[in-house]
Amino acid sequence: MPAVTVDGIDVEVADGAAVLDAARAAGRWVPTLCFDQRQAPFGACRVCLVGVEGMTTPQPACTTPCRDGMAIATEEPSARRVATAVVELVLSELPEPPAPHTELAQVAEALGVGEPRWPGETHAPAPPDVRHPYLAFRHELCISCGRCVRACDELQGTFALTATGRGFGANVAAGLDEGFRASACVSCGACADTCPTDAITEVSLLP
Repeated sequence: MPAVTVDGIDVEVADGAAVLDAARAAGRWVPTLCFDQRQAPFGACRVCLVGVEGMTTPQPACTTPCRDGMAIATEEPSARRVATAVVELVLSELPEPPAPHTELAQVAEALGVGEPRWPGETHAPAPPDVRHPYLAFRHELCISCGRCVRACDELQGTFALTATGRGFGANVAAGLDEGFRASACVSCGACADTCPTDAITEVSLLP
């Protein structure tokens, strides 16, 4: 079992554990957006960056494996600066601030991110897609974290959701973009449960 140090706290972790596991074992908070402990680590959002002694650049905590003797700094200045900028950039693309109960809003608050400093193009508000009897899709709130797609694939084996587009135009579609009802969706709700922004939510919870 590797023995590592997280912010000066000594912890032992299981073989194959990631830096994020060690941080949590030490009781230290590391922000995440594309991570869901029920899914295989993805390492896409770069919000979970930490400093690792001997490494010249910040490392993603969710996909970096622990090694014996590793020294980890969860609040290393450059890592935290990048993570904060990523969250601010994500917020700058939304047409409205995320609801306070969402994971994105809570991460932004914990990092001290307020009104984005970078005005620019935002996703256009649109009526929610309510072609599913239980689930609604608010496309303008999608941040392309991939969690809903992976929940559908890895947890349910349904493969009803697909990542679409690139860059600013990236989003998620159900089936052949014909809505949840026409897809292979089994109404399990895993996508809504993992979504950090309420882009996918229960119809009954729509404002």
